[in-house]
Amino acid sequence: MSTTSPLLPPAHWRDFLALTKPRVMTLVVYTGLCGLLAAPAVDGHGINPVLGFTAILCIALGAGAAGALNQWYEADIDAVMRRTAARPLPAGRMDRQAALHFGVGLGAFSVILMGLALNLLAAAILAVSILFYVLVYTVWLKPRTPQNIVIGGAAGAFPPLIGWAAATGQVTLLPVLLFTLVFLWTPPHFWALALFVKTDYANAGIPMLPVVAGERTTRRQIGLYTIPMAIAAVLPWPLGLSGPIYGMVSVATTAWFGWLAFRVARRTTQPDDAMKPEKALFKFSILYLFVVFGALVIDRWVA
Repeated sequence: MSTTSPLLPPAHWRDFLALTKPRVMTLVVYTGLCGLLAAPAVDGHGINPVLGFTAILCIALGAGAAGALNQWYEADIDAVMRRTAARPLPAGRMDRQAALHFGVGLGAFSVILMGLALNLLAAAILAVSILFYVLVYTVWLKPRTPQNIVIGGAAGAFPPLIGWAAATGQVTLLPVLLFTLVFLWTPPHFWALALFVKTDYANAGIPMLPVVAGERTTRRQIGLYTIPMAIAAVLPWPLGLSGPIYGMVSVATTAWFGWLAFRVARRTTQPDDAMKPEKALFKFSILYLFVVFGALVIDRWVA
């Protein structure tokens, strides 16, 4: 794999921004922010606003680093997938070595800054999340097993833990449940996407579940994973870790998520251009996390 392209002109700043996967980063930063805001005050005082901003900045930079290193490693794969072919590396707008240096530098800076400004626990979890996404998911799991997104989903589930640890210096049951929620949410979310872009994955040789096991098995797995996800989403309420605002919102939105997942799971055949239930689940799944995590913050602040 070549890492240099000496004839390429210097990359534009927009290309470096694109390397960080800003759309994906939005959800990562949001769940990290919610973890920080939902955390209890330490010694009667909430986190200093400057330190809070620094913590979220570090989460964003760490997520951007992971995205950049993912694109550096998968440049050849991205080139044969329609939805990723326009990224900076496969489109020839950036040198691979520049992307590698950018990702490594950004990741190292985010972890060091988190450790110096906040605490070592938050920095350690941030480092683990970056390494997990790059080494465990991108390098090891994604090209080898259809369970890639199941295990690899842990990478995107770390931000609530990081935000909570940044604010409190510790990890308790509630952020662990938030981690579990995102971890179990990831397979239905990504498999719904994979159902209507499976040709891309097949062309790239990525063993996503719809490619190697078929659509029917994938739909069944979406339904099965939604069950423990729903339990993890609602559990903070009966355990007394949240109040009625979160409880009612989580029950209502999770019920709708479950209905959409059921619609996907029960389908057996359909025209190739009729993926409406899958697209509906994918789109709502993003809104779902925004609403549930937002409800938790409101609930904790109102209580």
